[in-house]
Amino acid sequence: LSKQLKKRPLQTEAFALVFLVTIIKYISIVKKTAFTMPAYHSQIKDYSQSVGNMAILPIRTQARGPAPVNASLEQDIIDETLYYFKANVFFRTYEIKSEVDRVLIYITLYVTECLKKLQRCANKNQGLQEMYTLAISRFDIPGEAGFPLNAVYARPNSPGEADLMRQYLQQLRQEVGIRVCERVFSGEDGKPNKWWLCFAKKKFMDKSLSGPGQ
Repeated sequence: LSKQLKKRPLQTEAFALVFLVTIIKYISIVKKTAFTMPAYHSQIKDYSQSVGNMAILPIRTQARGPAPVNASLEQDIIDETLYYFKANVFFRTYEIKSEVDRVLIYITLYVTECLKKLQRCANKNQGLQEMYTLAISRFDIPGEAGFPLNAVYARPNSPGEADLMRQYLQQLRQEVGIRVCERVFSGEDGKPNKWWLCFAKKKFMDKSLSGPGQ
């Protein structure tokens, strides 16, 4: 019995080491793939409204805001961004080809913020609560000092446009948080998915919505 007890710590350490090596290998493979392929851009072309130089796109959501709600959309900008996230997040530079790409960039940066919060959550319910709190917390919009990409995002032309922009981004944040949480806690065991959480420290375009050093 004493021999078996002595073996258990060693087995635990071995499992932890294998787990760590697996994570490192996974990130290395994704990183190599990302650098041998061009960054992905949005394939969405049709939209009828914009704010600043960002397209206001239809999304599937129950969150209120200026984005048109279309429950029948097969793939919206949030689906597209999440699909490309694990490849795009490794790029430090990104060529903006459209107003839709600016929405994709913002969502990509926000997904990272979601993952930072979710890595501290034990279950989906806790995760959803954290996502809602994050979505409605105070955040900077283009033109404000704390926004990380003021060089490529147009500032609002009026207080009314600033309000529209803030409402749009908050609507996106609410829906993005829900979908990221669903992916992180998609397993039957209810545990967080390490293949999503391992990207929490990655910085797309070397930028962060939470500011330097966060």
